[in-house]
Amino acid sequence: MKILVTGSTGLVGSALVRSLNLQGHDVVRLLRKRQNFAEACAFWDYRKNHIEAEKLEGLDAVVHLAGENIASGLWSDAKKKAIYNSRIQGTAFLSKTLAELETPPKAMICASAIGYYGSKGDKPLTEVSDKGTGFLAETCKDWENAASPAKEAGIRVAYARLGIVLSPHGGALQLMYWPFKLGLAGNLGNGKQYMSWVMLDDVVGALSHLVSNDTLSGPVNVVAPEPVTNAEFTSTMRKTLIPPFLPMHYWTPPAPAIIISLLLGGLGDELLLASANVKPIRLLETGYQFKYPQLKSALKAVL
Repeated sequence: MKILVTGSTGLVGSALVRSLNLQGHDVVRLLRKRQNFAEACAFWDYRKNHIEAEKLEGLDAVVHLAGENIASGLWSDAKKKAIYNSRIQGTAFLSKTLAELETPPKAMICASAIGYYGSKGDKPLTEVSDKGTGFLAETCKDWENAASPAKEAGIRVAYARLGIVLSPHGGALQLMYWPFKLGLAGNLGNGKQYMSWVMLDDVVGALSHLVSNDTLSGPVNVVAPEPVTNAEFTSTMRKTLIPPFLPMHYWTPPAPAIIISLLLGGLGDELLLASANVKPIRLLETGYQFKYPQLKSALKAVL
């Protein structure tokens, strides 16, 4: 298959490109900056309404991952604008371009996030659950809606609602490693909030599954089948990284919720303290087999 990938230099995108190449697919990277890659490249700048559309003819599928990193800084007004615009404007421009091609792709897999559901306590959340409230929920709603031109043109559009992506090579797990290793990381707030996590290998596997399975459209939760509370996550990380002869193996002081909110604002409230008990129902129903369904075995395998 000939597959276009945006966001191909990020944590997920770079891993996906490697996997697609190993599977024998013909990968095209859609880039904002000219760089040298083994794969074919096309260039775009949604802010200037520029894209090399002729290089997008004849694609079988598009995996759209591009967007501002939501956890790379405090959510100032400027940061929130960058997060929002990079997703909504970029997705709208790309989907409109794909819809107008002479030979549009059969499928567009558009990244989204479980932030769509907001904070819902311990309530199990599936792809049919209602949208939550907050900046992330509103952004995810508009992000998914921005792909409407492609959907209306008959392209199969699926929204991969990603959970907390874990990888030793970047993202949340890399940031957590040394605080946990040194015994400095404890529960966030009361630790009762659910963390719907997924290993990078399963994100890549799920995206490939979405590309190849033509029955999947609309929202698809890309999370491990066994979410954990923050307290369970913290305990598992501690016991994986700290030897049992050290007291930090058993307990580390928590970070009070009020301090997290005061220091990090919306970033802390919606990313660290929000609770989302999300289930990957549609992946499981269509036969996807997780490499890492349980946190304990996942962390032992990669740390």
